[in-house]
Amino acid sequence: MVASKANANLTVMKKLLIFTLVMFAFGYALVPFYEKFCEVTGINNLLQADVLVEENWVDTGRWVTVELDANTTGLPWQFKPLQRSVRINPGEPVDVMYEITNNSDREINGQAIPSYSPRFLDKHLKKFECFCFTKQVLKPHETRQMPVQFVIEPNLPADIHTVTISYTFFELPDGSQAIRDQ
Repeated sequence: MVASKANANLTVMKKLLIFTLVMFAFGYALVPFYEKFCEVTGINNLLQADVLVEENWVDTGRWVTVELDANTTGLPWQFKPLQRSVRINPGEPVDVMYEITNNSDREINGQAIPSYSPRFLDKHLKKFECFCFTKQVLKPHETRQMPVQFVIEPNLPADIHTVTISYTFFELPDGSQAIRDQ
């Protein structure tokens, strides 16, 4: 009887070990399966800057000058791009920095709203990262540098050689949520 219990326990242990190995392999197999599923369905298909470059999406045959502008409305903030313009090839990922300083003695919530020139630029502009996506809270006399990462698609009309991206900061009342339509 003791021998049969030992054999039964050994059989159960073998089954559990095999089950554990199968589940471990299944867990590893799920990662590429999930990535392929997301690629096929478009779920979590974020536009990545390095993917654009790898796919030779950059139009090296022409240049576009992107002028950067920064404004505030009713805020005691100093807000400016660290460079006034960049010259790019359409399809080339771009990183620019803006700097903002709260010149007041109080904490202030703000939200940046973008505007573009020409008006239809938003159809050809894809932002990966932008401070305009979220509410910004600056402590008294705080200075912060904030990135914007974007690409202007190569299907921008060929007669457009200069575009402007402008951000205007507005004060948000305490407790309000960020406006997200960019």
